[in-house]
Amino acid sequence: MMSETYSDLISKYKKLKKQYLSHKNLQPIKVAILSGSTIGHIKLLLELALLKEGISPEFHEGQYNNYYEEGAFDNPSLKAFNPDYVYIHTTSRNIDFNDTNVIYDRLTQVWDNISNKYGAVIIQNNFEPLPYRLLGNSDVYYNKGRHYAINALNERLYSHARNNTNFYINDINYICAMYGGEKWWNDDIWYAFKYALDLDAVPLLCANITKIIKSVMGFNKKALILDLDNTLWGGIIGEDGIDGIQLGDETPEGMAYRDLQNYLKDLSNIGVMLNVVSKNEDVIARKGFEHFSSVLKADDFISFKANWEPKHKNIIDMAKELNIGLDSMVFIDDTPAEQDIVKHYIPEVSVPHINDPINTIRIIDQHGFFEKTSLSEEDQLRNKYYQQNNQRENSIKTYSDIKDYLKSLEMKCIVDSFNQVNAERVTQLINKTNQFNLTTKRYSSIVDLIPDREYITLCARLLDKFGDNGIVTALIAGVKDNIAIIDLWVMSCRVFKRDLEFVFFDKFVDKCKEFGIITVKGYYVPSGKNTIVSALYTNLGFQRTHDTDGNEIFTLDIAKYKPSGISYIHVG
Repeated sequence: MMSETYSDLISKYKKLKKQYLSHKNLQPIKVAILSGSTIGHIKLLLELALLKEGISPEFHEGQYNNYYEEGAFDNPSLKAFNPDYVYIHTTSRNIDFNDTNVIYDRLTQVWDNISNKYGAVIIQNNFEPLPYRLLGNSDVYYNKGRHYAINALNERLYSHARNNTNFYINDINYICAMYGGEKWWNDDIWYAFKYALDLDAVPLLCANITKIIKSVMGFNKKALILDLDNTLWGGIIGEDGIDGIQLGDETPEGMAYRDLQNYLKDLSNIGVMLNVVSKNEDVIARKGFEHFSSVLKADDFISFKANWEPKHKNIIDMAKELNIGLDSMVFIDDTPAEQDIVKHYIPEVSVPHINDPINTIRIIDQHGFFEKTSLSEEDQLRNKYYQQNNQRENSIKTYSDIKDYLKSLEMKCIVDSFNQVNAERVTQLINKTNQFNLTTKRYSSIVDLIPDREYITLCARLLDKFGDNGIVTALIAGVKDNIAIIDLWVMSCRVFKRDLEFVFFDKFVDKCKEFGIITVKGYYVPSGKNTIVSALYTNLGFQRTHDTDGNEIFTLDIAKYKPSGISYIHVG
């Protein structure tokens, strides 16, 4: 588990902070840290970890070991701070093993109060193993054992996480195990300064918290682009042939490649898009997946580019085909020269240093590219959706007129308000959408909007003859004095250029009339990624009124709105 040391990062703190603050489009958040031990060192490195990922944090730092008092009761300073995230830094040093219910009861009071008063995302440490075992090996299974108590406490935390939105576990149990328990439990600094873990473990702790926040904010990667030769198998398929490549149980190298393919297949099953970019002949490249030990097959890949074009050019073309940003992609290649070329020409793409199949799984995992804070049915079907999109793209080639093509899709749009059933997917859609996102806003939870007469909420699922695209668009509008103000409107890139936005807005206008709305106001906040919707309000009949701080404001008179009249999307 590789990381820079605490002292190295602290010595470079000012330089790194200045460097990271120069990044464009930093996303501001407010983070409160509640203390079960000394936390000042955590705040500094968490700031660097977040800034490095394009997130600019403002911190509220709790008093030493006051997590319960400050989190469970009225706290004017915390209320004034109005946090987006509350990180609770408790560890096994906070457990009273004479009565382990005490800490759980205290934590649940903290969680409930934070949720009710601030609506913030909660990040809670689980509990790590102790450096000793009171009962030896049986400490883990006799109910008098301390590790038995820690495991039971952790399971109660996990149950809470499974059953509550906006609550996530920072798995220090795992970090401690990977770092090394004896090093983690540094008693010298505990007794001297009340640091609950070794200082050199702090960068790992902060990186792990950052992975959670990135995932909640929708900053995760969406796609892996994979080389083939000496990346997914050992050897060169064009020279060694299908029987000559290293893959499977016959050699140690072959076993490593097989395990990597298993890992990638598992990533695919939770919604990560697998793609190929290889300097090769297409027919020859695909032969590798016919090997009897190949876990992956050619149809596991959404886009497959095996040719002699420069890889960075293929990646740029692939991003356009998939309709995702280059910053959503991770490139895996065994050749340092290819890694450097892609880094140089398309720095938005993440390119981890890979040089050995034995380490590839750990390197991908430790970067946290695909951290999951929720796992919806939509995630597990994502690759199916993109494969269906390939069918649609092939179908469009047979039509000379786009309207004829859209009619041929036999589209059906199912519109609904936000509810408990669709809340997880809608929240995920909001936080992952960058291109069709008019205001660039994020919502850590939409549960408070279900139902609420102060808001109009709508989402829509789109189906066609090729299959179900899932929930692909969502809109939130605040209602006040017969005016609806569109706070957020997002739509998945999977359904661009199908005119869904027009029939969806028709339904929104119908809902506005039910609320007695006379005027609709909309904002366009340029982000560098959402230029595709810069003219949306104008196309819907809004009048551009003025700018405020670079943000464009539009107004629509409901009485003058003309429905789209689109007949090739049936609205249900």
